[in-house]
Amino acid sequence: MQKVLDLHIHSRYSRACSPKLTLPNIGRTAQEKGIDIIATGDFSYPAWFKHIYEELEEVGKSGLYRLKKNNNIKTLFILATELSLVYKDLGKARRIHIMVQAPNLEAVEKLNKYLDKKYNIRSDGRPILGMSAPELVKLCLSIHPKFLIYPAHIWTPWYAIFGSKSGFNSMKECFKDQTKHIYAFETGLSSDPEMNWRLSSLDNLSILSSSDAHSLENIGREANVMNLDKISYNEIYKAIKDKDLDKLKYTIEFYPEEGMYHFDGHRDCIFSSTPKETKKLKGVCPICKKPLTLGVSYRIEELADRTPGYKPKNSQSYKKLIELDKIIAEALNIKSRKSIKVQTIYKKMINFLGSELDILLEVEIDKIRNEFGDIIALGVEKVRKGDLIIKPGFDGKYGEISIFTNKEKEAK
Repeated sequence: MQKVLDLHIHSRYSRACSPKLTLPNIGRTAQEKGIDIIATGDFSYPAWFKHIYEELEEVGKSGLYRLKKNNNIKTLFILATELSLVYKDLGKARRIHIMVQAPNLEAVEKLNKYLDKKYNIRSDGRPILGMSAPELVKLCLSIHPKFLIYPAHIWTPWYAIFGSKSGFNSMKECFKDQTKHIYAFETGLSSDPEMNWRLSSLDNLSILSSSDAHSLENIGREANVMNLDKISYNEIYKAIKDKDLDKLKYTIEFYPEEGMYHFDGHRDCIFSSTPKETKKLKGVCPICKKPLTLGVSYRIEELADRTPGYKPKNSQSYKKLIELDKIIAEALNIKSRKSIKVQTIYKKMINFLGSELDILLEVEIDKIRNEFGDIIALGVEKVRKGDLIIKPGFDGKYGEISIFTNKEKEAK
């Protein structure tokens, strides 16, 4: 059975997240998007854990959960959280984000009780813990052997295992004797699988891509498509642990150039540069003369032991997409994807053609054209082909994507 999984989102209790992120809203939005299994997010936050306990019930003994009160929502939930680890190692301050997926509520409750005694897990949905990555792995596995622990958005400059500001240079340098229990990593919005293929040390790990959604509309902007024999936590865990390419069908990717940290630069100076240009500048901003924020592309160049375009034998497939409401907005020359007109057309397309991912990946272009016009159909077609104009993001600023050329815009 082919299922789409988004394994990393946040709740309304995380910093800079939408108050609309409740479990019923998440379930409804995920179903519209075409997500079959979605992360609960933030299970370590006591108020959100209470919300999970009240709103969800386990499906049999599958380790997956459904909404108790809404039988119309078929999307299931997997228990997950992101933890922020801040500590010193090898004489350097480290700040890394780690994803944790849990096999059941009992395991989560035990982990939360331990963390609550030693750390402040009530300040934010994604708590800051003063513990090392190996300590976290040991703790989780001492509670339950099927906790799944892996680094989040591994290249982000500020809070990632390979981040330029406070990261490490290898998985082993970070996880030490616990590296053997790390089975996967998350690409993050600013990199895609092909970029990560340049590091041979990552070959044996499963590549995961998830939305890291801080709002409902961003759910599913990255996701994982899996062929599962059984719909259960154990099946998902095993597919990821074993890097089973028969089950890990492909990932759905953001165009990495659109990510906030693809290139180097300074947002305040409105300056960005490629890794090659940054090296010529010796890492210094030509405007303010301060060190540039080194992005994902630069760090990959630093750590890569392969040339661009290399494809390992055991590589996973992937597809790049742009969200449907962004396509509609540009097709209609409307700045905001949240506008009433854009959302009205979005809802009509979902109701008539199927989920968002069905429309972006599967629905025939002629069918879209016949029902919703030439320009929206052309937008979907161009996104599928990757026929886009992209200005890469840098230093916390999203990249800018243009789907239509000036000639195509004039023809509208």
